[in-house]
Amino acid sequence: MNNDQLQRILQVSTADSGGGAEGTAWELYQYFRRQGLASWLAVGRKYRDSPDVFELPRPKATTLSGRILQQLGNFARSLEGKLPGMRRFSRVCERLADPLRLQEWWQGLEEFHYPGTSDLLALCPHTPDLVHCHNLHGYYFDLGFLPKLSQQVPVVLNLHDAWLLTGHCSYFFACQTWQQGCGNCPHLDTYPACRKDKTSENWQRKAEIYARSRFYVTAPSRWLLNQAQQSMLHAVEYRLIPNSIDCTIFCPGNRQQARTRLGLPLDQPIVLFCAAARNSIFKDPATMVETMQRVAEQEPSVQFVCVGSKAPLPALRRLPLRSLPYLRQPTLLADYYRAADVFVHTARAETFGKTITEAMACGTPVAASDIGGIPEQVLPGKNGFLAPPENAEALAARVLQILRLSAEEKARLSSGAATQGGKYLLQEQGNQLLEWYQEIIARERKDGLRAR
Repeated sequence: MNNDQLQRILQVSTADSGGGAEGTAWELYQYFRRQGLASWLAVGRKYRDSPDVFELPRPKATTLSGRILQQLGNFARSLEGKLPGMRRFSRVCERLADPLRLQEWWQGLEEFHYPGTSDLLALCPHTPDLVHCHNLHGYYFDLGFLPKLSQQVPVVLNLHDAWLLTGHCSYFFACQTWQQGCGNCPHLDTYPACRKDKTSENWQRKAEIYARSRFYVTAPSRWLLNQAQQSMLHAVEYRLIPNSIDCTIFCPGNRQQARTRLGLPLDQPIVLFCAAARNSIFKDPATMVETMQRVAEQEPSVQFVCVGSKAPLPALRRLPLRSLPYLRQPTLLADYYRAADVFVHTARAETFGKTITEAMACGTPVAASDIGGIPEQVLPGKNGFLAPPENAEALAARVLQILRLSAEEKARLSSGAATQGGKYLLQEQGNQLLEWYQEIIARERKDGLRAR
């Protein structure tokens, strides 16, 4: 690729550390640097020590009480990940320290009062050729800055959920009022929560911002992209570019050797799943628990492995279960994927299942909920099977179907999983984006909208 035109890329993300959207932004930031480009990352919360990652400035409090609250918030931020509840506490302190932001929250409006957003381009040593925005919710970005930003540089909006399309929620479930304007919201507590039902005003506020902006939209699944095309988020162009994983780590390996390294039984079927918060409305832990119970009833020899929880849920304590905390070593997680006969994923809402992709890349078939973008990843009979969402009986039947396949059929399904998972290379995502960036810049200059 010719980089004569595209030289500098700024990404915008909630944080420079984490999973999902944050992890995607960080990996792309590094990939662009390896391609010889000036690559910068602007975030709401900075955790890593990198000179090319900039934290968007917060407004300085004008009162003594405000400054004290800001200091408390900063202290709480330093403890995020070490003590539970610190992220929420820091957010509350920051909100109380800023009267305008507090007023928005109190009225039920989405919080857009982040004056530091206007300094976004000034954070970089040089003006970027393009700005790629990931999640703009997360209490750090003024969406009202988009019109001015898009007048200065080409802007790509990368959807990781549906927040940009709705009057407040990141997932709309079965509700379709977002297509016409929201209001009478049945899910005010869905992240990011609203104190009062101002979803109609929020939706209109977003629509007016978008009408004064010019941007390009990408999403990791065709499903999410289709939702965007039906929304008020009118883009110059929409592009499907799936998220990636590190296929040098998540790749096929010897199942027996993986089990030996992990101290897992060599001759028992193993079912792997990831823990979700008990009150999660996205990942559906209730269906997961019932699925595991049903599988155990019909296949008593199964060994279960749960990643992401130090202690098993009470309902699962009678099962032969190894419960593991969040695994920070990707190589260790990959070994658990390889050791399993099947990976199970339940969801009530999902745009792109990263753990699904990781498991498949390790050659592990997947049994998952047929929801959102998951059917684009799990191809029934080729790399796993799907079941209707919130249907534990059907999902358990799919898990058992995989466990009871002949050795030849298991090998075929495993090979299909590895083939499908291996498509999600970081290099593939990065190169698709770079080629698209180049097209965008050429288009903008041809239309006379940008000058070098």
